[in-house]
Amino acid sequence: MRAPLWQVDAFTDCPFAGNPAAVLVLEAWLDDAVMQSIAAENNLSETAFLVKEPEGWRVRWFTPKVEVDLCGHATLASAWVVLNKMEPGDGVIFASRSGLLPVTREGDRLVLDFPSNPPRATMFPEHIERILGKPVREVLATKDHLLCVLDTVEAVVGLTPDLAGIASLSKWALIVTAPGEGEVDFVSRFFAPKKGVGEDPVTGSAHCVLAPFWAKRLGKTAMVARQVSKRGGTLFVEDCGERVRIGGTVAPYLEGWVEV
Repeated sequence: MRAPLWQVDAFTDCPFAGNPAAVLVLEAWLDDAVMQSIAAENNLSETAFLVKEPEGWRVRWFTPKVEVDLCGHATLASAWVVLNKMEPGDGVIFASRSGLLPVTREGDRLVLDFPSNPPRATMFPEHIERILGKPVREVLATKDHLLCVLDTVEAVVGLTPDLAGIASLSKWALIVTAPGEGEVDFVSRFFAPKKGVGEDPVTGSAHCVLAPFWAKRLGKTAMVARQVSKRGGTLFVEDCGERVRIGGTVAPYLEGWVEV
């Protein structure tokens, strides 16, 4: 089997920043084990697989370890591939495990339309401040995420968390956030060692949680977010009630073929 592959840096306008995603366009679905092996071989936080089905494009996402239900940066990268390489245009709708996911071109940005996932207050997990090495203002949760709120941008940037401790938590993902500075409304970092991703550079799906949280706190619906990982990335988010719009730019890096 030979399939085209692109590697695209998402949520950045220059290479070597943002979050790299691999995108493979297949004629038909491969066995899950083969797709998982390809994702492990790519060794990026996500590899997206696309198939054109009778109803339209379907996307699936794999970390090096498991398949996941939703991924923002690899969907942004997939939209760039479809709209620039497969079917040039201004929009595409992906079918996925998380329902239909429209992506539109708006100027130099691609904008995801994702389901909102607002967090709710929860009890502090035992040892959470030891795991993060920072004081925690509050903790909230969704079905899959813990959201820890810190006081400052500097506290989030300076985190050197205990990844084994994060992996021991009840949820598979940990989001750490704080109010932003200047033109940035809030910052975050994202950790998912249980899924094979120690720290994800820029996480679109996390902003389905962060956008409704910060919209309520800041009293505004349109916000600029910065994920302050080592690579870093900028997201333009809008809380739309049951949906969240997440915009960003991409920088294509690599085009080639996979043979298995």
